[in-house]
Amino acid sequence: MAEFRVGVLGATGAVGQKFIHLLRNHPWFKVTALGASERSAGKTYREAANWVESTEMPDDIAELIVSTCEPDQMDVDFVFSGLDSGVATDIERSFAESGVPVISNARNYRQHETVPLMVAEVNPDHTELIKTQNFDPNGRGFIVTNPNCVCIPLVMALKPMYDAFGVEEVMLTSMQAISGAGYPGVPSLDILGNILPYISGEEDKIGIEPLKLMGKLENGKINFAEFPVQATAVRVPVIDGHLLSVAVRLTNNPGDIEEVKEVVRNWKNPLAEFDLPSAPATPVRLYDDFRYPQPRHHSLAENGMQVGMGRLRASNVLDIAFTALGHNTIRGAAGCSILNAELLHAKGFIK
Repeated sequence: MAEFRVGVLGATGAVGQKFIHLLRNHPWFKVTALGASERSAGKTYREAANWVESTEMPDDIAELIVSTCEPDQMDVDFVFSGLDSGVATDIERSFAESGVPVISNARNYRQHETVPLMVAEVNPDHTELIKTQNFDPNGRGFIVTNPNCVCIPLVMALKPMYDAFGVEEVMLTSMQAISGAGYPGVPSLDILGNILPYISGEEDKIGIEPLKLMGKLENGKINFAEFPVQATAVRVPVIDGHLLSVAVRLTNNPGDIEEVKEVVRNWKNPLAEFDLPSAPATPVRLYDDFRYPQPRHHSLAENGMQVGMGRLRASNVLDIAFTALGHNTIRGAAGCSILNAELLHAKGFIK
């Protein structure tokens, strides 16, 4: 496969660092440019970044000179964006308009009508929406986003059941790890021995993003799925791994929980034909042991890209209930973007 020169926008932040960590030995993508604020521009990455990853900063990255996040400062084939939402809109648009594809973790363009909101295993056909974008008159520059870190394990767990039975309504509580708040994150006196019962902005995103992800692409636009999602988002004293407690009403309830389990276990991975480097062999694993999955023990399954699912059972209120676990900064953020980029290359959008 060809090697692509990749830039990382927001490179000194927590998501930017996760991109660098996950790309350090990537067979297709090589980080050759780093973009950050004017405060960091002109410094080596070693000087500019407060490195918080658990592995050492890669030596070749450490000596790169950080630039501002401007297209004429970064000679790359495409960029990953870990930008803060406060600055992402104009910066990402400038790259797309300059002919540079943007694969973004930021929320700014997630609901743009021509921008795919993607989880590669859930809606790979939504890549076709790129053809309706007009950021770049030459068609090379475009924007693709990935969703909120809760929505990713949610829709991956729902997808097999949605396809087989349909979904009428969803209720969930997300127990979200502190790494989801970035660095330095939540004050220790707020989270140690405590649970925060509200995370600003999370519940709105969880309510709307799954409907675009599960929607159908027809005549160049997404027709959103129509089931309501009632979400409660809480912060818990866990470092990595968002655990969801979910209840679902199915459109066509088979009335046999074993049939539902078989649908989940036998779900065909739509990415299998592409042989993508970051794709998990088993995107969703259903655990039989009701004690599983657990953030400490299972969030790094398949390099953090697998969603764990457990306690799948009949519900006394809706039809079924289950738990789902996703590593929030890998599967739920940078890893999802990288897998999206791999799929975009396999389908000829990045070339």
